[in-house]
Amino acid sequence: GRGILDLVGALHPTPAVGGKPRDLALEWIRANERLDRGWYAGPVGWLDARSEGEFAVALRSALVSKREAALFAGCGIISGSDPAREEQESQLKLRPMLEALGGA
Repeated sequence: GRGILDLVGALHPTPAVGGKPRDLALEWIRANERLDRGWYAGPVGWLDARSEGEFAVALRSALVSKREAALFAGCGIISGSDPAREEQESQLKLRPMLEALGGA
């Protein structure tokens, strides 16, 4: 049988963050994006001994250490997207994390 981790693996990355068609989009991202996404948009959740659990996608996240923080947020780019508006949306999504860390 197939378990929840098989499902998580099949759905990651979601089309919203990986693109479509998946293989071509991921190839383009690897070749052109200057950012290592790390855990951004990765599956986050829990799994018990019966292989039951719940998972979500970490669309807004942060990696925080004593000296620095890397904050991640994004938006779905589709045909007809306005890059300036998408940038504004990303900044809006980052604001609560920046404020929580004492930034602007």
